[in-house]
Amino acid sequence: MIVRGLPLLLGLMLLVAPAMAQNTDPAPEEPAEKIVAGISHEDIDITTNFDGSEIIIYGAIKRETPIPPGETLDVIVAVAGPSEAVTVRHKERRLGVWVNTGRVSIGAAPSFYVVASTRALHLILPKDEDQRFRISVPLAMRSFAGPLDVEDAVPYTEALIQLREADGLYRQDDGAVRLAEQTLFRADVRLPANLIEGDYSARIFLLRDGKVIDTFRAPIEVRKVGLERWLYRLALENPFVYGIMSLAIAIAAGWGASVAFRLVKRN
Repeated sequence: MIVRGLPLLLGLMLLVAPAMAQNTDPAPEEPAEKIVAGISHEDIDITTNFDGSEIIIYGAIKRETPIPPGETLDVIVAVAGPSEAVTVRHKERRLGVWVNTGRVSIGAAPSFYVVASTRALHLILPKDEDQRFRISVPLAMRSFAGPLDVEDAVPYTEALIQLREADGLYRQDDGAVRLAEQTLFRADVRLPANLIEGDYSARIFLLRDGKVIDTFRAPIEVRKVGLERWLYRLALENPFVYGIMSLAIAIAAGWGASVAFRLVKRN
């Protein structure tokens, strides 16, 4: 039985092999250009006198073939902080009292978000590419948490963006990325003093004629150090001790101020 079935088995294998070869998908082509980038500071230390910082994101565009004539390259840099759930409430004055008339819970909104680009963002980033990679400030926010209690959630997200723009936490810097000879690029990103601790990330997008052809991601660590970190950890891990210590410091400061005031009054 085995000897007789062997020719049939070999024949089936010969028939299946060409079909398998025809159904094999070709390997995806490598992009004509690729991003090679770096960051001046991958670790940001928050100390007692921290008043902000600045990071430089720089790099080059590696290519195997010359740039096709008539095509333009653009670079977008997006730096995002840790995401957190946010509830936006709308208040109205009714009968002399301010009451909540609506609220929207956003599943995750970055605590810090800056978008820098070689040109105005709306000129180089089509809506479909923005939806795909979630680059612009409004799309950096994730889906809403739970059912919506309002008919239109756009005013709530716009209000959150305006509030964080006023605090320097959200920013769109058109033209802040400098691209030289379609090869070298650099972006200076200013970090405000009111950063929170956590893991940040920098995303770099390379676009050709409105299409993202390559991306690059790099982590940035923001941590409290020294006395700031000790107090921060104490408040999280031992809130009772932190409260007692804060109360003792407040009492000591008040007593010291009163003693100093009496001494000045006597003199």
